Amino acid sequence: MIEKILVGNRGEIALRVIRAAREMGIQSVAVHSTADADAMHVRMADESVCIGPAPGTQSYLSIPAIIAACEITGAQAIHPGYGFLSENANFVQIVEDHGLTFIGPTAEHIRVMGDKITAKDTMKSLGVPVVPGSDGGVPDVEAALKIGEEFGYPVIIKATAGGGGKGMKVANNADEMKSAFQTARAEGKSNFGNDEVYIEKYLQKPRHIEIQVFGDGKGKAVHLGERDCSLQRRHQKVFEEAPGPAISPEERARIGQTCAEAVARINYIGAGTIEFLYEDGEFYFIEMNTRLQVEHPVTEAIFGVDLVREQIRVAEGLPMSFSQDDLEINGHAIEVRINAERLPNFAPCPGKITQYHAPGGLGVRMDSALYDGYSIPPYYDSLIGKLIVHGRDRPEALARLHRALGELIVDGIDTTIPLFDALLAEPDIQSGDYSIHWLERWLDANMAES
Repeated sequence: MIEKILVGNRGEIALRVIRAAREMGIQSVAVHSTADADAMHVRMADESVCIGPAPGTQSYLSIPAIIAACEITGAQAIHPGYGFLSENANFVQIVEDHGLTFIGPTAEHIRVMGDKITAKDTMKSLGVPVVPGSDGGVPDVEAALKIGEEFGYPVIIKATAGGGGKGMKVANNADEMKSAFQTARAEGKSNFGNDEVYIEKYLQKPRHIEIQVFGDGKGKAVHLGERDCSLQRRHQKVFEEAPGPAISPEERARIGQTCAEAVARINYIGAGTIEFLYEDGEFYFIEMNTRLQVEHPVTEAIFGVDLVREQIRVAEGLPMSFSQDDLEINGHAIEVRINAERLPNFAPCPGKITQYHAPGGLGVRMDSALYDGYSIPPYYDSLIGKLIVHGRDRPEALARLHRALGELIVDGIDTTIPLFDALLAEPDIQSGDYSIHWLERWLDANMAES
């Protein structure tokens, strides 16, 4: 059994893992850069090890430093959180080669799902519906133009190794295809070292729906419903809710069962998320994230499960503590991502926190590593907290979110808190009538720089 876990991450997700480990009686080891010496996850862990200078490439992304930290402390397992090395198949292989346990899927599953073309082909073979588009990579502009003619415009060109909105370009006609194709290839090459792209039909008003799956690595898997993550800025999620306000119980059961059966067939282990575009009652696979998602707390809220605890259990070789029949949705949950950013242009805003007060009360959860006097370093992602609320239904969850935002105090820096206050006043948000394009259009109309 695992007695000590090294948490290969920082911030709120590192705290999340440390808390789960402590409840299970497992010791935790925090790793940190020199910039994070006073971070909350370092204070909360049983042990800590400095693994390098401030830049992530020299610390949190340093595989030798993380392996050495395990050897120094005697940690038997590594939980990667999300981001950094969480979906690096080479890292997982090295962890296993050193006789350590990686709390997550296998290197092979990460490798297959990390390449978008291979992932799409794999899911298609497992019976998961996919977006119409090219069969594999598109070699040149001429081939791209033929695909545009075949499926009709608009289409979206995507870098095979892309992510976070990089290497994605929309073409509305043949002329736009020529420049969009070259730009997507260039972005793929510069950001991911791979200029291969593929093309899909661009849906007009889709929602971003993701299905949470969980497997035991031995041929059993379940789904934990869906999350609607359609409110996005530059392909980055800002507001997530579960269950999705546009998904019927019948649709949930159908797509959920399809996903659970797919990951069971490949003996997937641990938490994973299968992401779809949803339009007119149809689901279209776009990618699978082979890790814990930032927005996992909304799923935990409506099902009453601890996904991190479950990740650790199956990594130890234990069976899942629940079956599909045990999983029943209870109420509605919403998460908003609080970033250290200055509106309206969302510029990063690191700095010293002069006052911090987390909201509380029934159905309110604040996942954050902030504290009074903490200085947010400029080297990492601007996410500084996640406010999660749970209610008996969606109206109650929205009301609770409004109340909790009013209690949340983060002084000393600018944050995105005012964005959510404004969004909650919008009729489309109150009714749940929005798509993946809604927020960008709303921002253009309501938050242009003066």
